[in-house]
Amino acid sequence: MMWLVRMALKRPYTFVVMAMLIVILGGVTILTMPTDIFPDIDIPVISVVWNYPGLAPDEMEKRIVNNYERGLTTTVNDIEHIESQTLSGMSIIKIFFQPGAKIEAATAQVTAISQTAVRQMPPGTTPPFIIRYSASSVPILQVALESDSLSEQQLFDYGTNFIRADFSTIRGLQMPYPYGGKQREIMIDIDLRRLYAWGLSPSDVNTALGQQNVIVPTGTAKIGASEYPIVLNASPELLDQIADIPVKVVRGTTVYVRDVANVRDGYAPQTNIVHVGGKKSVLMSVLKLGSASTLEVVKRIRDVLPSTMAKLPKELGATLLFDQSLFVRAAVSGVVKEAGIAGTLTAIMLMVFLGSWRSTLIVVISIPLSILVSIVVLSWLGQTLNVMTLGGMSLAVGILVDDATVEIENVHRNMAQRKPMIRAILDGASEIATPAFVSTICICIVFVPVVFITGAAKSLFVPLAMAVVFAMLTSYFLSRTLVPTMMRYLLAKEAAQHAAGHDERPRTLAARFFAGFERSFARLRTAYGAWLAWALGHRATVVLGFVGFVVLSIGLFPLVGRDFFPTVDAGLIKLHVRGVPGTRIEETEHEFAK
Repeated sequence: MMWLVRMALKRPYTFVVMAMLIVILGGVTILTMPTDIFPDIDIPVISVVWNYPGLAPDEMEKRIVNNYERGLTTTVNDIEHIESQTLSGMSIIKIFFQPGAKIEAATAQVTAISQTAVRQMPPGTTPPFIIRYSASSVPILQVALESDSLSEQQLFDYGTNFIRADFSTIRGLQMPYPYGGKQREIMIDIDLRRLYAWGLSPSDVNTALGQQNVIVPTGTAKIGASEYPIVLNASPELLDQIADIPVKVVRGTTVYVRDVANVRDGYAPQTNIVHVGGKKSVLMSVLKLGSASTLEVVKRIRDVLPSTMAKLPKELGATLLFDQSLFVRAAVSGVVKEAGIAGTLTAIMLMVFLGSWRSTLIVVISIPLSILVSIVVLSWLGQTLNVMTLGGMSLAVGILVDDATVEIENVHRNMAQRKPMIRAILDGASEIATPAFVSTICICIVFVPVVFITGAAKSLFVPLAMAVVFAMLTSYFLSRTLVPTMMRYLLAKEAAQHAAGHDERPRTLAARFFAGFERSFARLRTAYGAWLAWALGHRATVVLGFVGFVVLSIGLFPLVGRDFFPTVDAGLIKLHVRGVPGTRIEETEHEFAK
């Protein structure tokens, strides 16, 4: 690698411009790179939701879920496992695929088998909803809609038709249907006594509605010089029109819907109820898709929300709950802060041991450049700025100084031999080229086993390993190029002092401090030599003491807890309470709304 050093000394401005480009490109990448708390966890999942209103859970399981799951396992590739939950009239089947599986192909296969399976289901079964998401699609924000005057039907309508529609245009966002509220429906409440008095059954009413509530294509009519669209009143548009639909002629009398039922603007039976601040509300969850930036998605929601609320009634209020961007920003800023502290402490230690602010400056400049290159490469590979990648860079801060520090120290040794500046740099770089390269490669090799991790842990720790490896390789490259260039211009004064055969006397306070530190360190080195000599003379005692320490350490292992993530204080308490199976939702609400 000595040809790089010679090129850097011959064409210094090339590598100065390279450093400037790294700073510019790294800054732009940081501003545009998605930011999240964790990397994108590559566990693709597809949810299939089957609906058959009124069918009991055990019937849903026997007649729909079991047959459908058998069809999935024989026609869909790369399935890792399947989970299902069956409720009254609804079944939710989650299909987990192997990491790295082509989710587009999996979606096509699931859609194909679903269209085939629906023909084998009980009569009246509709095709299922197929929802694609990954393990990284998590709620990042919740919007609570509340009002003192608006009904639950109105809250649900405004949330679904206005707020959800405006938010759906935001990139990287997905919003399921709201929780709580009442979904508006035209309800026909049959009076069984009046119905049976006419000798009719509910199926007669259902048949009449189906036959007289149809959409018929009509086309157009050309009359004279104009062409008119033809519109039929085959589908009622008002409640009174539904009430006027004839059901059947009984004993010469036409029976209408209004004679046997009450038609009203109502709502579907509620399956979930939301309370916010003691009032019934509607809760809308915002999901982040894949590698989208949590901070960017939340920012766009906050930008869009005022204009959306301006189009809605003033009585409607929207409150943002569970804003994960605050936690993400705090976690990321915490890691960046700790990395800054680590860099500052590293610079102080280098200043103390090297005793030269110019040499310290050279090393300190190479650290952020290495980190910026690592960020740029991670962005090219589709990674995000998160706790794991930033943690890897923070971990690398203390290691990145090795290549530049060893090279500068060796160049100082060559300058002390009164060699010319260029010759001292070339000799100093060549003497440590192989050891520095081997040291860098050994550190990188430590992270190679991370590639063989499987499951969610791979998605978490591979970005961390890549952040460290890219920074280390860049550090070695800079020690062969930019560091010699900076030494040529910044260490010229020190080289002249060595060439003159005398060193600057410790006249200043800083110089006296460094001289005193050197003397103290020399005494420490002498004491260490004495302890090392004693250890070599009492090898059995040292080995037994070390073995005892290892055994005691292993004995503490059962006392250490195990978890996938460390304990995190998110400032939020969640309670999951299950009532007695079969309890009405109104009773459950009454118990928890006290």
